[in-house]
Amino acid sequence: MAWETIRVTEAGGVTTIALNRPEVMNALSSLLRRELAEALRQAQTSARCIVLTGTGRAFCSGQDLQDAQSIAAVDFEGILNNEYVPLLRLITECPVPVIAAVNGAAAGAGANLALACDVVIATESASFIQAFTRIGLIPDAGGTHWLPRQIGLARAMGAALFAEKISARQAADWGMIWEAVPDAEFEAVVTARAAHLANGPTVAYRALKQALRTSFDLDLGGALALEARLQGECGRSADFREGVMAFLEKRAPRFRGG
Repeated sequence: MAWETIRVTEAGGVTTIALNRPEVMNALSSLLRRELAEALRQAQTSARCIVLTGTGRAFCSGQDLQDAQSIAAVDFEGILNNEYVPLLRLITECPVPVIAAVNGAAAGAGANLALACDVVIATESASFIQAFTRIGLIPDAGGTHWLPRQIGLARAMGAALFAEKISARQAADWGMIWEAVPDAEFEAVVTARAAHLANGPTVAYRALKQALRTSFDLDLGGALALEARLQGECGRSADFREGVMAFLEKRAPRFRGG
């Protein structure tokens, strides 16, 4: 498929989707959102890991304020419900791990697009900013959900109210992201992390994503019941049998995703 606003590559079970509007720091136009959603739908049917990144000097600068189709009517409620919500659900409900490889600035909805992913790896020169109050808005694209859960209410409130830049290192120290790595090592680290997940037990990955993402909405009894059910599914999988055999035979497992 020919894409206008993204680039899609596949290698070794990893599908990499790069936002490709570097001239506007990969701002989220309506077309980009549609193409990204379609690429995610296609990738999750065959990939064992998905990497979301940006081209140029930014990961994503957020909503494209020059996008006449979305800004003319100023219907942010409609845009969020009809475009952002389905896109975010494609990421959070994806059956395979999704890595956000944040190669540069991640601002506004772009920051929260990254935080929706299962793992965020950023270059040390990257930054995150909840820029919404600078133009009279509140964090959206899941920001009000992710931030307090990942960094606590006090830091989430400060990040949203002051709209100050948060460095990748600070984001890692706060628990907002998984890791910040030196720029020179970024590509190699992302490649290695993605390969690790692509070669891993996808049945278990799918189950643990469901269990962890649901945990905030369940009491202890509900969490334990879900955990038991999902562990039962994992225990019946070919991946589990292969993992045990590999352990007994003292070799690396060869997971096939079944």
